Amino acid sequence: MGTVLETLKLSLPSNIAPPRSHRPPPPRSRQRHRLVRVRATATATATASVRLRLRSLFSVQDCERSSSSPLFCVLRSRLRLRASPSSPFSVLCSVSLLVSVFISAQSLRRPFELDGCSSRLYHGLTAKMSSQQSSISSVSSSTSSRYTSGEVSSTNPLWAYVTMLQNKKEGGGNASWRCNYCNIIYKGSYFRVKSHLLKEKGHGIAICSQVSNDCLEEMKKIEREAMEKSKPVHVPLPTGTTSFNPSLDGGKRRRAETPIGRAFNNEARDHLSCEIARLFYSAGLPFNLARNPYFISAFSYAANNPISGFLPPSYNAIRTTLLQREKAHILKLLQPIKDTWSEKGVSLVTDGWTDAQRRPLINFMAISDSRPMFLKAVDGSSEFKDKHYISDLMFSVIDEIGPQNVVQIITDNAPVCKATGSIVESIHHHIFWTPCVVHTLNLALKDICCPKNTENNVVVYEACNWISSIADDAFFIKNFIMNHSMRLAMFNQFVHLKLLAVAETRFASIIITLKRMRTIKHGLQSMVISEQWSHYREDNVQKAASVKEIILYDCWWDQVDYVLNFTSPIYDMLRSCDTDEPSLHLVYEKWDSMIEKVKLAIYQHEGKELNEHSSFYEVVYGVLIFRWTKSNTPLHCLAHSLNPRYYCRQWLEKVPNRVPPHRDNEICVGRNKCLRTYFPESKDRIEVTQEFVKFSSAAEDLGQFDSLQDRWNLKPKEWWIMYGSSIHKLQSIALKLLSQPSSSSCCERNWSTYSFIHSMKRNRLNPKRAEDLVFIHTNLRLLSRKGKSYKEGESKLWDLAADEWDPSKGAGVLEVASLSLDEPDLEAVLFTDDGDGNDEIDTVRV
Repeated sequence: MGTVLETLKLSLPSNIAPPRSHRPPPPRSRQRHRLVRVRATATATATASVRLRLRSLFSVQDCERSSSSPLFCVLRSRLRLRASPSSPFSVLCSVSLLVSVFISAQSLRRPFELDGCSSRLYHGLTAKMSSQQSSISSVSSSTSSRYTSGEVSSTNPLWAYVTMLQNKKEGGGNASWRCNYCNIIYKGSYFRVKSHLLKEKGHGIAICSQVSNDCLEEMKKIEREAMEKSKPVHVPLPTGTTSFNPSLDGGKRRRAETPIGRAFNNEARDHLSCEIARLFYSAGLPFNLARNPYFISAFSYAANNPISGFLPPSYNAIRTTLLQREKAHILKLLQPIKDTWSEKGVSLVTDGWTDAQRRPLINFMAISDSRPMFLKAVDGSSEFKDKHYISDLMFSVIDEIGPQNVVQIITDNAPVCKATGSIVESIHHHIFWTPCVVHTLNLALKDICCPKNTENNVVVYEACNWISSIADDAFFIKNFIMNHSMRLAMFNQFVHLKLLAVAETRFASIIITLKRMRTIKHGLQSMVISEQWSHYREDNVQKAASVKEIILYDCWWDQVDYVLNFTSPIYDMLRSCDTDEPSLHLVYEKWDSMIEKVKLAIYQHEGKELNEHSSFYEVVYGVLIFRWTKSNTPLHCLAHSLNPRYYCRQWLEKVPNRVPPHRDNEICVGRNKCLRTYFPESKDRIEVTQEFVKFSSAAEDLGQFDSLQDRWNLKPKEWWIMYGSSIHKLQSIALKLLSQPSSSSCCERNWSTYSFIHSMKRNRLNPKRAEDLVFIHTNLRLLSRKGKSYKEGESKLWDLAADEWDPSKGAGVLEVASLSLDEPDLEAVLFTDDGDGNDEIDTVRV
């Protein structure tokens, strides 16, 4: 009997309390109030649902006779109902229990009739229970599991008016149910149950003809109340988070969620998307963060793993424990790259900077085969930064890398750096100090475009002073337009590009400014001859007239074109070396080609033959040779000699009087000096000399057809890997030198990363924590750039683009890229219109 009672309790309506003997007694102080509340609830709220259930199963006469039936008496005596049979509470409980018995009997497939067979039904149920105890238990458990998808709740109350026959399968499908009015079996979801009972046509299911008008009105009322309760509560965005988010169609009624939508949990997905967007808006995060692969993987991992109850890491955990754990993880990921240093070699690059709190910092990076790795940044506060202090730091980093792996040290051309390089070379003879080629070229451009009026520089100043006047005029026009909002608005109407305010410390700042002026020439001229400019009135009318005169002066534009033409080879070489790509073996040839192109541009402008004398070219040539002499090292000569392409006929015939490296005396002197440094023992030096003779003369197996043809077809490093095994000593040197850069640009860009992390808004970061953040940020980018997803897909070039534009600083985070901001086609892609008249940096085309 206990199992039957358990089955009966499962079928009780949710708003009717179970019998008193089967529930724990409440506290004495609350018994009276609880009894009154239970009776009132049973009388007022359960009547409608019980009546509807009875009408769906029995006739009106059956319901009137149910309270006096023998089955009711047995049930009441069995359940020990102490209330009076005539009380509303007792009657409703008994009727509900009676209905539950019939439902259970139907589930047991035992036929019955109400009149005259109540006792027979009870005995049949008792016999069924005693003979098939396990069968009843399985029916009870199946009834419980069946209501997991067809459960009567506040959002789907009409499940109470059908009988579930088969639940949805675990993999999907429709539930099987029987209508309690027409006794027809259907398959479908709650949407079909509602359409069938409420007589809604056109929904793929027949309407129920047995539902009376009274029942129909009551069911509609219950369904309306359920819909009102399920409506989301809209809370304004700034006040905090909400359980639901308004729809995107301007407040229209939400469309009923489909079974597919419930299967994919679209409502929760939409809510999570709104929460993520709210994070961006509240913290002022750049939209480009959404393309960050680590941002995407974090939410993907959380969504695909059962970690319910997870809370994000706390403030202290992110800045302490997790920071150190991530740094250790990055060190482990960088180890495979470090393992290649013994074969490929490594260049140690260093540079100095001052942070937001005016603390002097010195950072160290290791680069090999276009992979710049951040090592550390040292706080030089309270230290006298002379050659001895910097050399001590340099030695500690060299010991960390391994002296046998270091090929060269790259710094700028400051005297203290040169002195430090000499100290390192005296201790480690195989390590060469190499000045940054980009810094050298920038100094050459400054000497030409902005010469100093000193006693030792009179000739250069007299020959090149006119270039500085042209640059001053360009800066005067730029400042006049940008320093007033009305003039800047007028400029934006006529010119589609921005005026670049390049800092003086940036490489080739004068050339970048003049190139932009020439690009927007026609827009500037249209602006100063427009009616807006004529109607514009300001206190300083003389400046406005001067700007108009310069812009409309054709001779001034001719001089701008001339400056850009003969400095273009210098600027192009600066840009080609201002990368992390291996270029040490190309520097010597680039210098020679650049000087020849400068000469050709100057002679064409002056209308002279190449064998004639040009005083201006002699001055420019003297500046370039002076800078090249100070930056040239024996390592450049050896790397140039080991490039197989420079021995090919195709390269030699490009320029008249060009000779291969082994026939150039200057290159031979530098190469031999470098070989003596690498091989101090005479025996080893003789062996490597013989190998070089074999390589340069293409003797023995190096003179075969494939070897000679691939000297031009293959890249230098590929050729040495393919054919250099017979000259293994020279091969090991070549593989190291052909993987090295020629500039310290990676350190310059790393300071942009440092200022991005340790900014004026985050100036309370101590140097150690800022160093750890820069270490993780820089090396994560190094690791991600080698993946395929970095070059294609939604995360393409995720660390280059940004949402920031400052007219005085350029494109913000774009400084970290190996790109030049003076390119109009690049900027046209960066600054795209979003449709509302706003400029946004969207994508980067490379």
